[in-house]
Amino acid sequence: MQEFTSRNGHASLFGLGSEQQMILDNADRFARNELHALSARMDDEEWWPDDVFPKIGENGLFGITVPEAYGGAGLDLLAAGLVLQGLARWNHAIALAWVAHDNLCVNNIYRNGNDEQRRKYLPDLCAGRKIGALGLTEPGAGSDALGSMRTTARRDGDHYVLNGSKIYITNGPVADVLLVYAKTDRDKGAHGISAFIIEKEMKGFKVAQKLRKMGYRGSQTGELLFEDCRVPVENLVGGENRGVAVVMSGLDLERAMISPLCLGIAERALELSVDFARTRRQFGQPIGSFQMVQSMLAEMYVQVETIRSFTYRVLAAAAPLDIGEGGRGDIHKLTAASVMYAAEATHKVLDLAVQVHGGAGYIWESEINRLFRSTKLMEIGAGTTEVRKMIIAGELLKGMDRNG
Repeated sequence: MQEFTSRNGHASLFGLGSEQQMILDNADRFARNELHALSARMDDEEWWPDDVFPKIGENGLFGITVPEAYGGAGLDLLAAGLVLQGLARWNHAIALAWVAHDNLCVNNIYRNGNDEQRRKYLPDLCAGRKIGALGLTEPGAGSDALGSMRTTARRDGDHYVLNGSKIYITNGPVADVLLVYAKTDRDKGAHGISAFIIEKEMKGFKVAQKLRKMGYRGSQTGELLFEDCRVPVENLVGGENRGVAVVMSGLDLERAMISPLCLGIAERALELSVDFARTRRQFGQPIGSFQMVQSMLAEMYVQVETIRSFTYRVLAAAAPLDIGEGGRGDIHKLTAASVMYAAEATHKVLDLAVQVHGGAGYIWESEINRLFRSTKLMEIGAGTTEVRKMIIAGELLKGMDRNG
C-alpha cells in the first residue's frame, strides 16, 4: 500500500501527513481569500491581474521544489502538487499559469541549468517578480513536438541566433523568462535540439498574438515569434544538442503535475453540486432528496476520491526522480496513466455537475459552467489521451518482452 510521509515523520496510508495537509490548507486558504474573486472577470474578459504573481510569491507559493539557496521552498513534487490542488479549487486559470511557471519553467531551470543560470533567474521567478513559461509546441508540431520542430538556433560567436515560432504557449503573452527549444543540428533530428533561456527583452523575440480559448480564459496563451533573436551562449541549458534530455527529464514530472490541477477542479465541482442539491427546490423539496440526483452525486464522489488516490500515489512516486530519470519504464507508464485517468474522470465529474445544476449550469457566467469549459484541455495538453494510451501500452509490451 502507498504511504505518504511528511518531513516530520508523520504518515498515513493513502493520505497526507500533518505537514502535507498544512501545505494544502495554506494554498487553499490563500486561493479562497485572494484568487477566487478574480476568476469571473478573468474568464469573462480574458483578463490577467498583473499583481497576482508577486502576491503568490510573497506567500511562499512559488519555487516549491527549488532549494532555499535559490529562493525556493526546498520541498518536493508532492508538496508542489498540493499547492496546485489548493489553487485549482478556487481559480483554475491562475493554477494553470502557476504550473506553467513553477513546474515547466522554474523546476526545469533548477534541474537542468548550471549554478550561474540558477542564481541569475530563480530568485526572481520564485518571488513572483518574473513570470516563466516553456516554449516547445510549434504551429506544425503537436504530439510530434520534437521530431517536427522547425525553430532553429545557429551559433554566431558568443550568441545563438534563433528563428521560428511557438504556439499554444501558456503564459507566453506575459512571460519574462522562457525556456525555449530549437534545433541546433538539423541532421540529427530530435537529437539535434537544444534548450535556451530567453528573456522577453531580447532583440528579435516578440509575442505574435494572444490566443482566445474555450476554457482557462484568464490564463494567457499565445504564439511566440523569433526573428534573428540573439541569445547569449551562457543561456544554453544542459549543453548543445542536449535538449531531448532536458525535455524528458521534466516530461513525467509535468504529467504528474496535471493530475492535481484536475483534482482541485473536480473537488470544487462536487462541492458546488452538493450545495446546489441542498438548496435548489423542486416539487416542494430539495433536489438532493431525489434518487437520480443522489446517484449523480455519488458517482462524482467516487471519481473525485479515485483521482485523489491516484494523484497522490503518482506524485509520491515521481518526487524522488533524479535528473536524467523518467521518460521510460514504470514511472513513464504511471504518469501517463495518472493524467489520462484524472483528465477523463474530471470530464465526467463536470458533465454530471452541469446536469445537477440544470439550466443554471448551462449559463456561461456560472462557476460550474466555467469549470466545465476547462475540462477538455487536460485531455489534450502535455500529450493527448491517445498519446498517453500509446505510452502505457508501449511500456506494458516492453515489460512483456523483457519478461519473455
